[in-house]
Amino acid sequence: MEATAFDGIVVTHHGEIFRYLRRLSSRPAEADDLSQETFLRAYRAWSGLAPDANVRAWLFAIATNVFRNHLRSERRRRAAHDTVRATRRELDADGPEEEAMAGEMLTLTEGAIRRLPLKQRLAFTLRKLHELDYELIGQSLDCSADTARAHVFQALRKIRTTLNSHALPMAEFTR
Repeated sequence: MEATAFDGIVVTHHGEIFRYLRRLSSRPAEADDLSQETFLRAYRAWSGLAPDANVRAWLFAIATNVFRNHLRSERRRRAAHDTVRATRRELDADGPEEEAMAGEMLTLTEGAIRRLPLKQRLAFTLRKLHELDYELIGQSLDCSADTARAHVFQALRKIRTTLNSHALPMAEFTR
């Protein structure tokens, strides 16, 4: 199937897919982003679509999955923000010494992640922060699911090694 045929699909169905996502989402800009993601995923899968497939139903299925993924990531993002806020409140109650130590650990962790090779950093971020499965990570990084799993494993190993080389003071372990 040709790219020009896909252009026709976009022209024909974009408005309907956008309206569908607009009804599901809370903001027009969000619906616009989700519809763009829908058509991007559709374009990537276009060559594998059977010639007799119902394109409209296929696009709605993709849009629904894109929206579900968006909701999951929003929930994870909110939970992560809530955890950070709660941790900061706890640190405030503990005092400046604990806050400094937590800040140092955060800096060490972020540094370890930044020093990872690009594919390992991307795979780690997609898996641990966005909770994607290895199949989707592989698709995102243009590799197999097993290679994506290996990238995440190597990233975790390197991060642990970096953090273990900066041992916490014994006071932290006696609490």
